[in-house]
Amino acid sequence: MNNVVNMEPGKTEVIKKRKKALSVSPLKTSQTIGGALAVLGVARAVPLMHGSQGCTAFAKVFFVRHFREPVPLQTTAMDQVSSVMGADGNIVEALKVICEKSAPALIGLVTTGLAETQGADIKRAVGEFRRQYPQFVSTAVMAVNTPDFSGSFESGFAIAVKGLLQTLVPAAEADNPRAGLRHKQVNVLCGANLSPTDLEFVAESIESFGLRPLLIPDLSGSLDGHLSDEPFSPVTTGGVSVADIATAGESLATLAVGESLHNCGQWLEKHTTVPTHCFGHLMGLDAVDQWFHTLSQLSGQPVPNRWIRQRKQLQDAMLDTHFMIGLTRVAIASDPDMLAAFTRLLQGMGAEVVAAVVPTQGPALKTLSGVQLQIGDLEDLEAVAAAEDAQILLTNSHGVESAERLGIPLFRIGFPQYDVVGGFQRCWFGYRATSQALFDLANIVLSQHHELEPYHSCYSQKTDGVKAGFRPSDASAH
Repeated sequence: MNNVVNMEPGKTEVIKKRKKALSVSPLKTSQTIGGALAVLGVARAVPLMHGSQGCTAFAKVFFVRHFREPVPLQTTAMDQVSSVMGADGNIVEALKVICEKSAPALIGLVTTGLAETQGADIKRAVGEFRRQYPQFVSTAVMAVNTPDFSGSFESGFAIAVKGLLQTLVPAAEADNPRAGLRHKQVNVLCGANLSPTDLEFVAESIESFGLRPLLIPDLSGSLDGHLSDEPFSPVTTGGVSVADIATAGESLATLAVGESLHNCGQWLEKHTTVPTHCFGHLMGLDAVDQWFHTLSQLSGQPVPNRWIRQRKQLQDAMLDTHFMIGLTRVAIASDPDMLAAFTRLLQGMGAEVVAAVVPTQGPALKTLSGVQLQIGDLEDLEAVAAAEDAQILLTNSHGVESAERLGIPLFRIGFPQYDVVGGFQRCWFGYRATSQALFDLANIVLSQHHELEPYHSCYSQKTDGVKAGFRPSDASAH
């Protein structure tokens, strides 16, 4: 059954819904992992997963293989008895033990499918913890529902970001608005698919206009691959502080990067009166132009010459690569934000997106046209890509086997990337990073060119390597 969604006035797109009862080759990463990742962008924070030990161990493997860094994760360790009889006591005990042993600035409590099926009331459990242990008032506790049987990595991250804002940012007072008190500070709500290096570009570009970026959350400080001075830390090292997040209501403006966080930006604007500007992924000429135009308006400063120079370099890169990328048939599978960004970039270069698969619906899909979207897994992607003769596959490391079976190259994007070193550090944002992405795609196309068959005249036929009607002896007779 097809689900018809109105994308824009006068335009309708059809998103094919999944019909299978299971995922054969999973594409989706759970909401729980997305929620935990958002917590890892806060300084001295600990994600606490309400579920079994296996749930947390599985998530830890995902993070460690992708970032190749130690990742602090804790669990409420639900077992067979607590899964049936109730596990609210596990939450209270886990919060107490973490506060006693690690004294974190923030504990991010996220739920798993097991806890949601059991019917856990996590907010009531947090309230019970506060009543029993008032001495731990210095540790903030954020509790959000992130069942892994719905949504995806991207939506779980967005839920946790909104939870951080709701927990830590005080509301504006009607008679004493605080918006603009820090007239150089700009909030940046950072989406799930932003790499630590993307965040560095975001911060660097804002600072070049004389503004101060407040990244929420900030993985560029906690999971950027740095060596810590401490041999072991039970909490995150680096990231945005809880105290800084609390000042978001005093900022000049909020920049929400990634369509999945636009709702968070709108909530923050209503909550604090700080105006919000919404962006998708900062890839491609138009998207990055909009970003720098907004920063110029907020700061009252002209765009620095280095960005203008990089813009000209991107224009030249687009001219150089459109010969290769144009008319290339591409298959892509990713979360909605990243899929929409690459689809817009490729379509702008003349490529044909012949297969587009997402694990779940998202706001970013509403901006797309000229592409058949499907909710499904990598098996669905393979089927469509094979039928449409796709030439390149774009997805995460789970797509390696799919690319091999299709006999086409894989261009790795998104989370997780566990079969390459440094994939988490790849920068996609800005003029220069877009140029590099185009160069890489063009080189992949060039590497797939095959030798043409030798030309033979239509008047000759080959029989055992000798033209019909012509014998070597005939040549020797002349």
